[in-house]
Amino acid sequence: MNLHCAGRVLDLSRPVVMGVLNVTPNSFSDGGRFIDPEAALAQGLAMVADGAAIIDVGGESTRPGADPVSLQQELDRVIPVIERLRSACDAVISIDTMKPVVMREAVAAGAGLINDVMGLRAEGALEAAAAGSAAVCLMHMQGEPRTMQQAPHYDEVVTEVDAFLRGRAQACLAVGIAPERICLDPGFGFGKSLDHNLDLLAGLRRLAGGPYPLLVGLSRKSLLGSLLGRHVDDRLPGSLALATIAVLGGARIVRSHDVAATWDAVRVADAIARRS
Repeated sequence: MNLHCAGRVLDLSRPVVMGVLNVTPNSFSDGGRFIDPEAALAQGLAMVADGAAIIDVGGESTRPGADPVSLQQELDRVIPVIERLRSACDAVISIDTMKPVVMREAVAAGAGLINDVMGLRAEGALEAAAAGSAAVCLMHMQGEPRTMQQAPHYDEVVTEVDAFLRGRAQACLAVGIAPERICLDPGFGFGKSLDHNLDLLAGLRRLAGGPYPLLVGLSRKSLLGSLLGRHVDDRLPGSLALATIAVLGGARIVRSHDVAATWDAVRVADAIARRS
């Protein structure tokens, strides 16, 4: 299984790690640490050295309750970082954004993957993604970041998330985005209760059973706070357990703040998965 990322073919026959690089002041885990482009570059290169195949650059927090930022502010945060990373390493650079203009500008700057928590539902987003050759990650989110955790409800969460993701993939195909440019993300923590997240994790094999690679983002998530009572900075062991479970469930890309440790867990899980 491969993912075509603007001229770069990412081999997903074995799972890979996506490193999280938030250039925001208010992201739930690392907000404020990498606002300076040089600090962001150093962190991105460190994650590549630790084993990251993808660096996911985000300039707008999508944590529950987060307020939106202006288009220009987001561009000013992410474009210099993408340009520096593209010049300094050969990892796939991902842009984590909901805004079509940011998608276009980021791809022009060197991003090979568009990672959209809205699943390309914003007006013009499908067209922006189709205009280039970057891969797209289509995520499921019930509601929007400011209100998504207030009262999430599903009759059957795995079925509903699966149907949504397949529908978004069909929408991409309809505008000319090739299937080898598509990956899917069930959106852990985005409009889901603890029970919803656990049901999705238990049903991951079903979500991973289609033609598109599955990306999961479980690193330091609030479900670990609920299960373990751990502060966000103390959730590495739980995050590694979730990464292992995800790979055994068929995930091909694991998004993480802690690349080195996660890469170890992913490789061990993959070795076991290949025996089953």
